[in-house]
Amino acid sequence: MNLTNYVPVLLFIFAATGLGLLVVGIGFLFGPRKPDPAKLSPYECGFEVFEDARMRFDVRYYLITILFILFDLETAFLVPWAVSLKDLSTPEAPLYGLMVMLVFLAELVLGYIYIWKKGALEWE
Repeated sequence: MNLTNYVPVLLFIFAATGLGLLVVGIGFLFGPRKPDPAKLSPYECGFEVFEDARMRFDVRYYLITILFILFDLETAFLVPWAVSLKDLSTPEAPLYGLMVMLVFLAELVLGYIYIWKKGALEWE
């Protein structure tokens, strides 16, 4: 087994690790350190800090977050499709790739219209 093929990969890993540590170290050394009570207070979920862990709060924050992740991941499928559009088309079915993506986009738009009509995007 020839290990010289792995030398560029190892160099890249060491260079990336070194550069990352260098940037973090420079930020730590030269960055401003002016803590105030607002910066030192815990912050979660956009809500004010409360004493009781059993206190009820609105679940709409999580709904918006889940919907954002869902639609963000679905739109991430557009990039590989755009890159491989020529490979999806054949002489027998030249518009196959386009039709598949149109079906996908129609499902995406119908899902968006559904959650819009249900009021899931309304904050107030």
